[in-house]
Amino acid sequence: MDNVIGRVLISEEQLQARIRELGEIITKDYQDKELVMVCILRGSVLFFSDLARRIDVPMIMDFMSLSSYEGGTSSTGRVRIIQDLNENVEGRDVLIVEDIVDSGLTLHNILNVLNSRNPNSIKVCSLLDKPHERKKDLNIDYVGFTIENEFVLGYGLDYKQKYRNVPFVGVINPDYI
Repeated sequence: MDNVIGRVLISEEQLQARIRELGEIITKDYQDKELVMVCILRGSVLFFSDLARRIDVPMIMDFMSLSSYEGGTSSTGRVRIIQDLNENVEGRDVLIVEDIVDSGLTLHNILNVLNSRNPNSIKVCSLLDKPHERKKDLNIDYVGFTIENEFVLGYGLDYKQKYRNVPFVGVINPDYI
């Protein structure tokens, strides 16, 4: 994998420290609420799992699978729901957990779909935020790290469905793409 990863952007230790902090904040914010944590598959699964273990409130976990990249390095702008939620979110407090928000097109679509189901509230927690790439004006309630416009992989993020298992976030070697 040495030729794929140009450099480590966020170490495993930095990831876990920030996730601990986010878990504490979210725990305070969701006391006495009926939390439904929604993992956006596949990229968020590692972050979602680590974050869920750091949140000390009863919760329901559910999953959505969407596609907007179709194997490339940037969003196509077309979002397809591959797997929808199993849980009814009406009247509940929903926390969407994303791996990365860049253009905002995918998240904008998810928010529209879930808002139509009449939840009590919807908040967003994203491990990574690329605000320079934003095409939709969005509010991200909990951000792990704000990053520059670089293609990253590891800790759930992929390149052509590979490298999700890398325990840190790295910048892809431009010669590899």
